[in-house]
Amino acid sequence: MHALSPTDSAFLWMETRNQPMHVAGLNIFTPPPGSGPDFVARLLADWNQHAKAVAPFNLRPVLRMGLWYWEEDTEFELDYHLRHVALPQPGRIRELLAMVSRLHGHLLDRNRPLWELYVIEGLPGGRFAIYSKMHHALIDGVTGARMTANAMSVDAAEHKAPIWALPFQAHPTARKAKAAPNWLEQLSAIAKAGKEILPGVGSGLWDIVRAGYAEGATALPFQAPPTPFNVEISGSRRFAAQSYSLTRFKRIGEVAGATVNDVTLAICAGALREYLLAHGKLPKKSLVAMVPVSLHGETTAGGNQVSLLLASLATDIADPVERLRRIVASTTEAKERLTKMPRLQKLAHGITSISPLGAGIVTGTAAKHPLFNLVISNVPGPRDPLFLGGARLDEVYPVSIPTHYLALNITISGYGDALGFGFIACRRSVPALQRMLDYTDHAITELESALGLTAPRPKAATKAAPRKTVAAKAPRKKKA
Repeated sequence: MHALSPTDSAFLWMETRNQPMHVAGLNIFTPPPGSGPDFVARLLADWNQHAKAVAPFNLRPVLRMGLWYWEEDTEFELDYHLRHVALPQPGRIRELLAMVSRLHGHLLDRNRPLWELYVIEGLPGGRFAIYSKMHHALIDGVTGARMTANAMSVDAAEHKAPIWALPFQAHPTARKAKAAPNWLEQLSAIAKAGKEILPGVGSGLWDIVRAGYAEGATALPFQAPPTPFNVEISGSRRFAAQSYSLTRFKRIGEVAGATVNDVTLAICAGALREYLLAHGKLPKKSLVAMVPVSLHGETTAGGNQVSLLLASLATDIADPVERLRRIVASTTEAKERLTKMPRLQKLAHGITSISPLGAGIVTGTAAKHPLFNLVISNVPGPRDPLFLGGARLDEVYPVSIPTHYLALNITISGYGDALGFGFIACRRSVPALQRMLDYTDHAITELESALGLTAPRPKAATKAAPRKTVAAKAPRKKKA
């Protein structure tokens, strides 16, 4: 039995029917040449030979004396977690995104290990998709991306066991048991942790206190204006996705003197500005995004290792270049502060700075006084092409979590030269979400034009060029 950290436990406590707390990924594959129409059936037949799961895929949550623990499910049933489905005809990306939207709104069963994996057939050209979801108490986005990549190979001829049967040493539940520390070691660890945590708590509280009068580029809690995204949400979801060339974003960054992450925020800001303008609800003040910052590079621990920074999106500025400049100033100042902190101090600072969010959700004051307006995450991914049982991975899209008073979440995942944008929102609170794909296109071309860049002409979509995504063609239609 393995105890959950306070951060991981929080995702279980926060979960409600309208607020499922799982993250997911949508991956699209092309079967190997000459594999035949039964490729997926043969893949699943092979996977079904691995009826036992390893940690964390064989663990379910249990509540003991007010604390959450992971407990092995001694009655694990693979056919409950692994599901084979097909799209309704004509099997376009439109139908795939609609299916993912419905699946993502369903709660995971807490009486079982908190994951499900759907193999989805019926895409044109024999392609298939895998939608996999796991509870955020088990993983964060970076860990999930690493576990998924770990289950694939850079060699098309190499066939690995499925993800639930592969040990993943970076996850805390996979670590070998160690002898319990003696009391001197425990006191030393507590003192060391307190030395880092207390300053983080203090700096987080100071950010909250000074938010009303602080000057400078840094975005602080409660500086965000009310928006249509800061409302209570329903349990229904809408998912939209599209891939863009990483090379385009790098070119923009090189000319503007910005990082790819800053360019990504600026593209999201341009899309959000156009969306709110189209609905007549663009606030005079800039939107503020919460941007998770991975700490996995500073520790060997798995699970949720995330701090955060708040970034001004400069949505009150019409000029795209000036908007990007303001975003760079905001993120640079925030990152410089975080860089000076040890890992535990970063964790404490991030948690403390958003601690009023819970009270705002309970009282409803988060609608009029949001800490921030939405979450925008950027999850790094593999650069080399990956294969699953010989099938080539073509496209990768993250599917994250909307919550009460944060009805829209944008997560971007890298793969090769592609950045997969995943927009997930409450279906009722954020209408016409698919238009965000058009607005994202507009934001990229607008920024390129303002910087004097000519966008590369898209290649013709052919069977020989599977890296050309088709994910957004259907959503660009006005009909939902």
